[in-house]
Amino acid sequence: MKSEPDVYPFSQLVEDGRTHWDGVRNYQARNTMRDDMKVGDLVLFYHSNTKPPHVAGLARVCREGYPDHTSWDVSSKYFDEKSSPDNPRWMMVDIEPIQGFEMISLPDLKANPALEGMPLLARGQRLSVQPVDQEHFQIVCEMGGGLK
Repeated sequence: MKSEPDVYPFSQLVEDGRTHWDGVRNYQARNTMRDDMKVGDLVLFYHSNTKPPHVAGLARVCREGYPDHTSWDVSSKYFDEKSSPDNPRWMMVDIEPIQGFEMISLPDLKANPALEGMPLLARGQRLSVQPVDQEHFQIVCEMGGGLK
């Protein structure tokens, strides 16, 4: 899951203890949250649009996909006039922090040949929510100092 550190950094998730992951307005990312993310799944928390972009920590899904109420809130920057409580178009999940990592920069990820094929490293990959296979997940966790 990607977030810009000036919008919602991993440190804020640690302070909050949990958050809902709202505002996703891409169908593929929505489908991942709706269909694939289950309570207990681990999540790499990635800081994008910073120098250098990096994996900042590890989180866990603590509530499975449910309608993103910000999509029908006219005062929200995530408002979508085609979404409503009766016919929600967008979904979100809740996550909680597990641990912070030593910074794992995008250049370090790209330099690791064992991560070849990881979607995050593909040219033009901009999805804010994307799958990571188990092998790549383990390698990234090891690069960050391992699971504690």
